[in-house]
Amino acid sequence: MELVVNQAHYRLLVDPERMLLWVLRDELDLTGTKYGCGEGQCGACTVLIDGAPVRSCLTRVGKVAGREITTIEGLEQRAGLERKDGLHPVQQAFLDADALQCGYCTPGMILASVALLEKKPKPSEPEIRRALEGNLCRCGTYPRILAAVRMAAEAAHA
Repeated sequence: MELVVNQAHYRLLVDPERMLLWVLRDELDLTGTKYGCGEGQCGACTVLIDGAPVRSCLTRVGKVAGREITTIEGLEQRAGLERKDGLHPVQQAFLDADALQCGYCTPGMILASVALLEKKPKPSEPEIRRALEGNLCRCGTYPRILAAVRMAAEAAHA
């Protein structure tokens, strides 16, 4: 099976029924995508498939063969950043707003935020809340996460 992950092409011999989360983590060593609940309820495993946020713990790898998969590790390429240590503007906003505590939810929150801002560059507060409502933060940093998304949206228009 061929996968396109973070703009790189991989040819893998895996069961097409296997969950994308485990292929990313175990086969490709992309451990930024987290295992949370295993039921698609927490958002820790969120990746982008053709730009849309998807729960990788519920997505069979056979369903995404040949489609563009972006993980947290691939955001710098998605943003067209040339430096290896470059951060996507949403990642930078999360740092600037101190929107991470334990960091477990952060990759999913960031990817859901990127998808929102690519679709709606100037989202309202209710639109931000709606886009992130399926991503849980056990530390309760929601106000700073919302501030980070607003900050990233403003920075894109500066």
